Amino acid sequence: MRAGYLGGRSIAGLARDHHVSRGAIRTAVADLMPEHTTDHQDAPAPELPVTLDMPGKVADFLRAADLEPAEQAALDQGVTVRRGQGYTLRVPAVPSVHRQLLGRCQPLDAPAAIPAQRKARREYANRVSTLGTETP
Repeated sequence: MRAGYLGGRSIAGLARDHHVSRGAIRTAVADLMPEHTTDHQDAPAPELPVTLDMPGKVADFLRAADLEPAEQAALDQGVTVRRGQGYTLRVPAVPSVHRQLLGRCQPLDAPAAIPAQRKARREYANRVSTLGTETP
């Protein structure tokens, strides 16, 4: 199979000759395919954006803070959803930006903070923790 692929045979033709699926042929010759070079295999997979609901008390605190451009852009892209007396901000961002935002609102977890702010930060921390890695 590998020799046939290197000789210029198509994947579909090899699959017909060997009575297997094209996926099986692709798997067998994956290291020979030009789009599967070692440079791309060693690179980490890019983070995909996820949308998390951020309590309004956390969003208000972060809007008053000095944020990095990526963090500020994530907040600016957020969509406000009214919730009773308050609101929730739906923030689309990659998980690393959500973790940075959570780290920035660490003062809301202090004992001197207002209890509602502590609870709002805990809720956001729980949502960020579902992304799979440790949170600050």
